[in-house]
Amino acid sequence: MKIVDWLRPGIKVKRWLMMGAMGILFILFGVLEFVRNRLYSTYYIAFYVFLVTSGIFVLYVSITQGMRSIISLINKGYLNVSLDSRKLENLIYEKRLLVKGPKIVVIGGGTGLSTMLRGLKYYTSNITAIVTVADDGGGSGDLREDLGMLPPGDIRNCILALADTEPLMEELLQYRFKDGRLKNQSFGNLFLAAMDGISNNFEEAVHKMSSVLAVTGKVMPVTLDNVILKAKLKNGAIVEGESNIPEEALKQNSCIDKVFIEPKNARALKEAVEAIMEAEAIILGPGSLYTSVIPNLLVKDIANALQQTQAVKLYVSNIMTQPGETDGFAVEDHIKTIFKHAGNNIIDYVIINVGKIDGELEGKYKEEEAHLVTIDEEEVRNLNVNVIEGDFIKIKNGLIRHNSEKLASILIETIMDKKLLYDRKKIIEYFYLSERLKQNKNK
Repeated sequence: MKIVDWLRPGIKVKRWLMMGAMGILFILFGVLEFVRNRLYSTYYIAFYVFLVTSGIFVLYVSITQGMRSIISLINKGYLNVSLDSRKLENLIYEKRLLVKGPKIVVIGGGTGLSTMLRGLKYYTSNITAIVTVADDGGGSGDLREDLGMLPPGDIRNCILALADTEPLMEELLQYRFKDGRLKNQSFGNLFLAAMDGISNNFEEAVHKMSSVLAVTGKVMPVTLDNVILKAKLKNGAIVEGESNIPEEALKQNSCIDKVFIEPKNARALKEAVEAIMEAEAIILGPGSLYTSVIPNLLVKDIANALQQTQAVKLYVSNIMTQPGETDGFAVEDHIKTIFKHAGNNIIDYVIINVGKIDGELEGKYKEEEAHLVTIDEEEVRNLNVNVIEGDFIKIKNGLIRHNSEKLASILIETIMDKKLLYDRKKIIEYFYLSERLKQNKNK
């Protein structure tokens, strides 16, 4: 995007301010001339009325158009916002609400992470998504192999989840080609690949794409190093490649013992570490335990930062077990596995689903050897982790997903309860604005 495109809304604001000043001068000149000369002929009265009326008209146009430009500036020029008073009030309250929201860092990858982000963005604009780059399957894997770039798939999904775009634009970026050499490739992946081609590095490409799509918060890869995820199975076999790990675990009928990355000294983005240290809350997951969540924690400095940060740390447990990864796992097994790879004391709360699904859908998942994740609350508390329960199930296209609104609501409630100990006045104002925004949206 050209610099002038970014500056245009600001230039328009100045233009309408100058026009408004001119309107005020017209009004003042007409009034002063009337008071000074007191000429009551029809000619002079018409002249004074013309000056004042013209000034009022110019002032009205400058105010209305100036407000449009200010709204465009607030939204970086990507939203077509009318001057409807209710919409304008909602926008103002929403902007105030988001700015006052907590600083949250989310760590993970896959569908689960982007689903959660869609809910969180309505509570705060202070979001940083740190996303795994270990993916080597599907369209992302093809681009990684062909272009030597980091896999764009999970990054793309997170950008779109936080983006302030029209539905048509999101549909376009999620579109997958059905035929030809680009078959099964996402247009959004190609867009990010092209952005990578005109940028100095992948981080800059992600930043540029985020700017174009007016993303709420920040999205960044956990590292710029070309990492490869490997797993050691219980039978001693070593499996290479994120997409191969669950397949080989099933094929060899052997559970995963541990995962690791190469190069082992892959360094985290400096901005990612800084975001963790400055955050008020860190959220791990939801997502595949071994292939989406833990790979981030294996990158140098990420686990250390999680150990040192004063932020409240939450883990969102998966709703279902995943064949080849977490067969037979309960919530406590997920937590123990994270501790095994990244050290203890990096989870304060675990968010678990206690909602049920109908027998037909449950039977469909059982056929694929997937089951609802259970919990032994006493064992979880023995791990020094607090339990937060809720019904977070949403059925989409016959698949079980997290309900982004319910999940975001319980996460924000937990985070703000923790913050309440430090800044009561700020929290009360935040929830007041939140309630006003909900009321306005329901009208």
